[in-house]
Amino acid sequence: MSNLPIQDWLLSDEPTSRRQAKLSRLFKGWVAFQTNVLAMIGLGILLLLIFVAVFAPLLAPHDPFVQNLGNRLQPIGSDQHIFGTDSLGRDILSRLIFGARITLYIVVLVAIIAPVVGLLVGTVSGYIGGVVDMILMRITDVFLAFPRLVLALAFVAVLGAGIENAVIAISLTAWPPYARIARAETLTIRSSDYICAIRLQGAGPLRIITKHIWPLCISSLIIRVTLDMAGIILVAAGLGFLGLGAQPPSPEWGAMISEGRRFILDSWWVATIPGLAIFAVSLAFNLLGDGLRDVLDPKSGRS
Repeated sequence: MSNLPIQDWLLSDEPTSRRQAKLSRLFKGWVAFQTNVLAMIGLGILLLLIFVAVFAPLLAPHDPFVQNLGNRLQPIGSDQHIFGTDSLGRDILSRLIFGARITLYIVVLVAIIAPVVGLLVGTVSGYIGGVVDMILMRITDVFLAFPRLVLALAFVAVLGAGIENAVIAISLTAWPPYARIARAETLTIRSSDYICAIRLQGAGPLRIITKHIWPLCISSLIIRVTLDMAGIILVAAGLGFLGLGAQPPSPEWGAMISEGRRFILDSWWVATIPGLAIFAVSLAFNLLGDGLRDVLDPKSGRS
């Protein structure tokens, strides 16, 4: 390794260690990903979202919670307010910047909770089979039978309004597709020769599932999570629009649209600006998901 440039070491067709093989696969995937211009645009938008969310206090030109009724509904491009002000005189740009934190908070928590629950349910169902498989899959079918937003509304109605309850409700509605994917992968893997060999060596079901089946399901779940993020953002915005998500005065984008709909004819920017932000982030996740699918999907021939 010391006599070769790092790139040649990563692109070697004959890795000398497991570490080199893993790093080589990651590097080749990144090289393939970079060739997808739209996916790189999506990644750039999401990195911008993270940057804005982290440095919101430094980037926001005004306090997003300070009201000034004498300065209400200022148009785009007005003095000191690039995106204008809302009905309470609050700076829309500042509220948009701080709203990125709420969006990122929801996305990260749902992306952690829902796939983990789906992976656990799907792999257990697929590996054990029989009655366990039938019960778990029927429960999954019940969740899939309802539109996600309708089911989320039902859970929020039970749990109560609030951003934490909204995250729980969205996660409870988002896990079934991951369970289906994990079950399908497990059914394919569990009868393979190397799983049989591992079983003959004395490995129990828990070790087989966690050490050998879960790693093979991860790539499919990552693709599905990325593609689902747009829908999750829209559900979160829908709950905020209905007043069931983040509560006032939190600068949640869906709630900002709900407030701005009263002035859509005369002060269109109040609702349009946060709507465009939701559109941009949702599009970015879709573009990123398509790019990851091309790289991680074994059927694509690239990975």
